[in-house]
Amino acid sequence: MTALLSGDRVACTVGPTNLTGTYITDRDGMRVVKLDSGYNIGVDPARVTFLERIPAAPSPGVEAAQDPDLPELAIVSTGGTIASRIDYRTGAVTSQFTAADILRAIPGLGEIARYRTQVLATILSENMTPALWQELARAVHGAIRDGAAGVIVTHGTDTMAHSAAALAFMLSTPVPIVLVGSQRSADRPSSDNVMNGVCAATAAVSDLGEVAVVMHEGPSDDRCAIHRATRVRKLHTSRRDAFASVGSPSLGTVAYPDRTVELAPGAVRRGARPLALDDRLEPRCGLVQFFPGMEPAQLDTFTGYAGLVVAGTGLGHVSTPCIERLGALVKNGTTVVMTSQCLYGRVCDRVYDTGRDLLACGVIEGATMLPEVALVKLMCVLGRTRDPGEVARLMQADLAGEVLGRTPHGL
Repeated sequence: MTALLSGDRVACTVGPTNLTGTYITDRDGMRVVKLDSGYNIGVDPARVTFLERIPAAPSPGVEAAQDPDLPELAIVSTGGTIASRIDYRTGAVTSQFTAADILRAIPGLGEIARYRTQVLATILSENMTPALWQELARAVHGAIRDGAAGVIVTHGTDTMAHSAAALAFMLSTPVPIVLVGSQRSADRPSSDNVMNGVCAATAAVSDLGEVAVVMHEGPSDDRCAIHRATRVRKLHTSRRDAFASVGSPSLGTVAYPDRTVELAPGAVRRGARPLALDDRLEPRCGLVQFFPGMEPAQLDTFTGYAGLVVAGTGLGHVSTPCIERLGALVKNGTTVVMTSQCLYGRVCDRVYDTGRDLLACGVIEGATMLPEVALVKLMCVLGRTRDPGEVARLMQADLAGEVLGRTPHGL
C-alpha cells in the first residue's frame, strides 16, 4: 500500500458513490480529501485508494513557467483570503505574493493567462483607507499603461464594494478591472477561492471594459456573477453568494468550470473608453444613518467635515429636529447628500414637508445611489471641485453607473 502524501490524487468511496480528489491530511482518524468539486470531506482511511502522485509545485518564491502566447494579466494584491493557501503540516493559511504562489494556490489560472503581480498591501479589508484607494488606482493605472490586458485586484470581501466604487470613480479603463475575494479560506470545506479566482481571471481576459466585482452567483460551484462596481453590495456575512447587484441586473456571468462568459447588453465593452486616472480625493467625508429618536447633537460630530452622506428613511427623510442641524452643517461649508436606507428606489425629497425642508436648507438628493457608493463618490467629487453648484451637479450625474435611469421593473 502506497503511503499517501499531501497532494496525491486519490479515489474514495462514500456510501454507494465513488469519488476522486486530492488527499490533504489525516485528521481525527479520518482522511481529509478535497473532492474535484472543491469540497473537503473526511473519509474512512480504508475507503481511500491512491491513484497517482502529482509532481511537486515550485517552491515558494520560485517563478512558475508561464505560456508566453497567453494574454498578460496584472494581479494587484491588497490582502484577503482569495490568494491564500493552507499548509496542512502546520494548519496555517498564508497569503500568496508571486505568480508562482498564486498559480499554485488557484489551479487553472495558468490555462487562462500569464501573470505579473504586485503586493500593494496585506491587510484586513476593514483597514482599507481612502489613501490606499489612491495607491490602488495608481497601481492599476500603471499596470494597464504598461500593457496588461486586464487587472485582477484581490481584496477582502467586507469592504470590497467600497474599493470597487473608488476605482470606478477614479479610473476610466479600456480593459477589465476585476475585484475578487473569497468568503471561505482555502483550509475550509467548500472554499470558494479557486472558483472565484478562475472566474475573475476569465472575466479579466473577456470583452468587459469596466470595473467589476466577480463572486459566486449562487450556492453551487457552477457560475460567478459579474457585478458593476457602483451597484454591488455584500448582503450576507458568510454565504459564498454574498454579493448581489442592487437596483440593476448584473453585468453578466462566468460559467465554471468551462469558463464561458456571457455579458449583458449594458456592460461596457473592452476598448470603449480611453485610459485615464483622476485620483484626487477628499477624505474628510462621513456617513451617518438616521434612526428614530436620533439626537440632533449627534450630527455635530461632523462639524468641519467637507462632506456628509445621510442614509435617511424611505424617500430620504430625517426627523424635523435633525433638519436644522444639517442646515447648519451646510452653512458652515459641509456638503450634505441624502440617500435612503432602502436598497431599492430613488430619493425624492419633494413629496413631504420634511423633504422640502431638507432641500431648502441645501441638502443634495442622492438619486438612486447606495449610501456607501455616495460616500466614495462625494470624496472624489470634493477632491475635484468645491464649487457648490458643480458639486451638486456631479453628485446627481451618472459618472460610473451609480445613478440609474428609470428603475427596471422588479428591481
